[in-house]
Amino acid sequence: MKLWDKGYHTNLGIETFTVGRDRDLDQALAPWDILGTMAHITMLRDIGLIEPGEWKLLIEELKSLHEIASRDELTIEEGVEDIHSQVELMLTRKLGDLGKKVHAGRSRNDQVLVDLKLFFLHRIQTILGGVETLFDSLQAQSEKYKGVLLPGYTHYQVAMPSSFGLWFGAYAEALVDDVYLFQAAWKASMQNPLGSAAGYGSSFPLNRSQTTALLGFDTLAYNVVYAQMGRGKTEKILSFAMAGLATTLNKLASDVCLYMSQNFGFVTLPRELTTGSSIMPHKKNPDVFEIMRGRTNRLQSLPTELSMLTTNLPSGYHRDLQLTKEVLLPALDSLEECLAMANFMVQRLEVRQDILDNPMYDYLFSVEAVNAEVLSGLPFREAYRKIGMMIDQGEFQPERQVNHTHEGSIGHLCTSEIKAKMDHALAGVDAQPWRDALSHLLQ
Repeated sequence: MKLWDKGYHTNLGIETFTVGRDRDLDQALAPWDILGTMAHITMLRDIGLIEPGEWKLLIEELKSLHEIASRDELTIEEGVEDIHSQVELMLTRKLGDLGKKVHAGRSRNDQVLVDLKLFFLHRIQTILGGVETLFDSLQAQSEKYKGVLLPGYTHYQVAMPSSFGLWFGAYAEALVDDVYLFQAAWKASMQNPLGSAAGYGSSFPLNRSQTTALLGFDTLAYNVVYAQMGRGKTEKILSFAMAGLATTLNKLASDVCLYMSQNFGFVTLPRELTTGSSIMPHKKNPDVFEIMRGRTNRLQSLPTELSMLTTNLPSGYHRDLQLTKEVLLPALDSLEECLAMANFMVQRLEVRQDILDNPMYDYLFSVEAVNAEVLSGLPFREAYRKIGMMIDQGEFQPERQVNHTHEGSIGHLCTSEIKAKMDHALAGVDAQPWRDALSHLLQ
């Protein structure tokens, strides 16, 4: 079935090439397509294009289809192009010509736009739930190991004392900035495109404000041309947020891989969370973090890939935009899997307590020695020169006490302040009104 059927058959090769992966990918859009249709026909009833009795039959059937789709059991049949065609086909089979009325006043263009926006809102919610869980795990580890020191590096050279409290806490605070990016993606997705049709509106007296309220959107994408121009742009905004979060996960994974190596030996994992070698019986490989590092590198390329897909496209709809689904939908799955695995592994990461007992880390405390001289009255530049000469002459003997008290330092992690930042960032994505609107629509 094709919504654009005009009584002739399309060449099978052309159909296969142009449909692409839509039958597989649109499975995820099924519940959202049905919700969009429910809102649309409610508006059509109120402007007189559908009779109240017809609306009742349609809405009950759509609610039934939504239950099936929510269980991931609504499949797109062979020969059916996409989820929009499948839903209309199922309505027509059950209700006859009445099922064909649901498309009045809209195009597949604004259908897929509203499906994707609702889908993105749902996925952003899920991702932010995963971010909050990982944040809590990182903060718990930060507090648990806040007294355990480890070397800090610059240029891969031993630099100054750090701590596991700082290390875990740094990744927790990094997640706050990632949430800010998802706030932007949330706001971009919270604009209703339904009613823009093929990008030039409709001669039907559509009530777009009504569908905006029914679907829980914050506002309309008012200009119908811009509503269509949002295709690809919304995806790109979301991809930047995904890439930002992937950057945080990537650096965490890289650190763990480095810190688990025998040359460092700062952290370890229970053996059941590592993999082995087919030839070296001693190996405990951090393969989970290596796969995570590879996946998050791919995720960081998302904005570039989407930019290349949408570069040089003039206004209006173009079939190129269909390919954004092939890029973004699997990437969302991958990001959620990485988040869940990062949380699982962070909770089980074991740290070494005596790292700085090794003499190779003596010079970590050179800055502490310089600062001690300054506190005794010596000008900083003189103190720096004095300690530097002692190091050159092999006379430096470190005092291994660290007394950092300022905000965000080893002795003052500001864990509660960082938690307040995260709570404020998450509050910027208030999903409850949206969820309430969709629940009301289903009732």
